Amino acid sequence: MYQKFIINQDGVLKFGRVYLHRDLLAWDEQCPYGGGLWKIDEGRGAILLYGRSFDFGAPDFYHLCRVEWNGVGGRPLPLFYLPHWPEEDLLIPVGAG
Repeated sequence: MYQKFIINQDGVLKFGRVYLHRDLLAWDEQCPYGGGLWKIDEGRGAILLYGRSFDFGAPDFYHLCRVEWNGVGGRPLPLFYLPHWPEEDLLIPVGAG
C-alpha cells in the first residue's frame, strides 16, 4: 500500500493508503484534477504532497475546494506541495477554498 491522494471532480482532496489512485474513487467519482503521493512530516507538523498520479496526472490545486481528512487520521494539518521532490527546499502552501 502507498500513501496517495487525488482531487475529485468536486474539488475534494482525498487521502488514502492504496495501490492505485483510482482505488480512492467512489463508483460515481472522477479524478480530473490529478493526484500524487503524500507523507507526514513530523518535524514541520505538516503533510507534504508530491509527485503525480500515473493515471490522472499532476495535481491541480486551483480546483481544490475541500480536504477530506479521514485518510490521514481525521486531524487537519497544514498542507504543502513539493514541486521539485525529492528536493524539499521549495514548499508551496496548499489551501482549500
